[in-house]
Amino acid sequence: MEILRSNFSQCLPIVSEAIEEASFLAVDAEFSGLNSHWKQQNALDSPQERYTKLKNTSHDFIIVQFGLCAFIWNENLNKYIAKPFNFYIFPRQIHRSTPDVRFLCQSSSLDFLSGHNFDFQKWITQGISYLRPYDEQKLRDNFQERQAEHSFGPFTSPPVHSPTGSSTKNVYKTPVIVPPEHQEFVSGACSKIEEMVKDPDGKRTSLPPCNGYLRKLIYQTVKHRFRSGIHLEKNMNEKKECFIVATKVDDNEKKTFEEEKMAKEDELIESAVGFSAVMKMISDSGKLVVGHNMLLDLLHIVDQFFCPLPADLDDFKATVQSLLPRVLDTKVMATTQPFKNHLPSTVLGDLVKHLTVSPFRRPEVFTDQQFSLYEEGSENLHEAAYDAYITGLSFVSMANYLGSFQDPPKVHISPDSALVTPFINKIFMMRMEDIPYLNLAGPDLKPARDHVFFLTFPK
Repeated sequence: MEILRSNFSQCLPIVSEAIEEASFLAVDAEFSGLNSHWKQQNALDSPQERYTKLKNTSHDFIIVQFGLCAFIWNENLNKYIAKPFNFYIFPRQIHRSTPDVRFLCQSSSLDFLSGHNFDFQKWITQGISYLRPYDEQKLRDNFQERQAEHSFGPFTSPPVHSPTGSSTKNVYKTPVIVPPEHQEFVSGACSKIEEMVKDPDGKRTSLPPCNGYLRKLIYQTVKHRFRSGIHLEKNMNEKKECFIVATKVDDNEKKTFEEEKMAKEDELIESAVGFSAVMKMISDSGKLVVGHNMLLDLLHIVDQFFCPLPADLDDFKATVQSLLPRVLDTKVMATTQPFKNHLPSTVLGDLVKHLTVSPFRRPEVFTDQQFSLYEEGSENLHEAAYDAYITGLSFVSMANYLGSFQDPPKVHISPDSALVTPFINKIFMMRMEDIPYLNLAGPDLKPARDHVFFLTFPK
């Protein structure tokens, strides 16, 4: 199922239901770039060194497409039901108080995406926005402050900034001080509102277009001068110019206006939070999250949707554990016994094919018609949802193969089985000589390197 900005709200309950029903979740991401300093990586890096190098470059790039596939075990059918979702992700600035994201694009990555039918126009125009929790709270606080500022009650002065940079808000019953150069404009706006108030037939009036600063002066001056009975609301004309509409209201009408405004603001917040809501659902579910060669995926997931990456590797591990307590990397499984001797390649597209022939068995997975994004035999490699789908298939095939060693042999192995436990929270480390994985749940391997010599050459 393709999910875009235009259908995100209506599809979100479907995604939520799939996550709730899932036995496990498979994920994959496509990026605007990978790593601008591969040459800096060394096969004998320590885990901390490798993490630092990846952290310092990965935050320059973003996830542009996210694939999520929920695998739901059906006892009656004795097979999994797969529900794949493909999300285009774009960091649109929904409101001026939300981040206007800067990010890098790597030409080779964009060329790669283009070669696999990535729709760049759809990404920009229909990509779903996102916010970290901190930025979401900042947006909510901004709206609450504006609501307090625009509501008619005791007059609240604008923030007063001290020489140290701190600010305070004080409640006065004195009017806001309007700079001389703006007094004529603000006075004219108030006169127009006063004419409307005195006119028995007057209900509303539109003020001249103006910038945000002048609108704030008008809000504050009108609040002090008229106290109650006036509702002010920002509007926009055909020329995209912002102006204020003043409406004469009684208490009931005022309450209705305020409720409508709060509903619009809640809708805007939900739109700004966007895909982050899906990541929160995944995190809150506590379900096993399966990926393939997923270290970069985890770095971007944490940094993009939750919080900045910490400098210390142990802090990163703790962060991932708090957000995604159970993750499994199929690349670790495939490069470990009893699988590695049967798999000539662990590249995802090759891996899923190798796992359909002896000694493995192709898992029986049913895709509901509503989610039939990928027909039997089709290949949409490097479309995020398809890669998530075949990552899940690979995990099921390898987990079931572990069952063949049981006495008696088991055809189906649950994601919660003890047979799968040794692979949980171990993330594949690429281009590492003697540390095959990162252990998110404990200390990393410390291979002996007393036989290794570091040579330098004079310049």
